[in-house]
Amino acid sequence: MSAATPTPVQPNPLGGESYRLTLPNTAAAPRIARDFLTSLLHLSRHPGLVDDARLCVTELVTNAHCHTRTPRIGVHVAVNRKRVTVAVSDDGGPVREAFGMLGTATAGPEQEHGRGLALVESLALAWGTGSGGERHPGRTVVWFTLGRPEVTA
Repeated sequence: MSAATPTPVQPNPLGGESYRLTLPNTAAAPRIARDFLTSLLHLSRHPGLVDDARLCVTELVTNAHCHTRTPRIGVHVAVNRKRVTVAVSDDGGPVREAFGMLGTATAGPEQEHGRGLALVESLALAWGTGSGGERHPGRTVVWFTLGRPEVTA
C-alpha cells in the first residue's frame, strides 16, 4: 500500500488564505458551493460580500453544471483582508463551448437565460476567464473578485 501524496496548493498571490472545494457535477453543486462560500466569508469577516458572492458563485457553478459534461467542478477561494477571489473550474472544454457566447449583451429582455455573466460583471471588481494551461488542457476557469475598490490618490 502506498502513501497518498498531497497535492501542493498554489500560494495565494493576494496574501491571506486559500480554500478549495471539489464538487460532483450534480444539480446540488450550486447550493453546496454557495453554502461553502457563505461560511468562508462569515468566518473571514466579509459578511458584506456574502449576497454578491452567493449570486456570482451560483451563476458560475450552474454554468459548469448545465453547459459541460465535466465530472467535477472545482471552486477555489482566495481570501485576504480586503478582497475575495473565487475561481470555478471544469473540464468541459473551451470557454465558448462551456459558457455559451460569453458576451454580456447576448440576452434580450424577454429571455430567461444568458444574463448570468452580465450579473457577475456588474457585481465584481474584476472577472475573467482562463484555461488550465499545459498541465490541465481542456480545463475552463472563470473567476471573479469582490471587495473594496482600491483608492488611488
